[in-house]
Amino acid sequence: MAEPSPADESSPLLTMVGLLVEAYAGLGAAVEQRLEAQGHVSGQTFELLIRLLRSPDHRLRMSDLAAQSTLTASGLTRAIDRLEAAGLVAREACESDRRVSYAALTEAGEAAIRRAVPAHVAHLEELFADFDDAERAELERLLRRLRDTLNPAAARASEAANQPHPA
Repeated sequence: MAEPSPADESSPLLTMVGLLVEAYAGLGAAVEQRLEAQGHVSGQTFELLIRLLRSPDHRLRMSDLAAQSTLTASGLTRAIDRLEAAGLVAREACESDRRVSYAALTEAGEAAIRRAVPAHVAHLEELFADFDDAERAELERLLRRLRDTLNPAAARASEAANQPHPA
């Protein structure tokens, strides 16, 4: 039997990507529902605050935060506006480059995300209970490779977040 052509609707690649999309949608819905039910920040707010929490000085350049999130630059601006109005994030100007601005966690933002993380990790442990450590490590390795290929800006932003920031 001949291999299906890339344009063939029975292509294994269509199945693989479909499974990835379905898994992402299911994970997102489960996480969102649990965090909301427990009264924690959820969804987009969680996504942005956890990235800031895990960054040096709890801040990221806006462009790096956009690259690491599911938001466009304009969507990120609106989200940061909402988080700033809620007192969870503050914008900071870069002293050495006026074109650069940072999103930084406030004390309230840090407290909110730190309250949500233990519940979130416990839920992830439940969701991934059927995966052993080797499978989790392999899944992470494959997802990182996929991210690095398909979203190199996010990979660069992640690497930059682990470097010291300019003044």
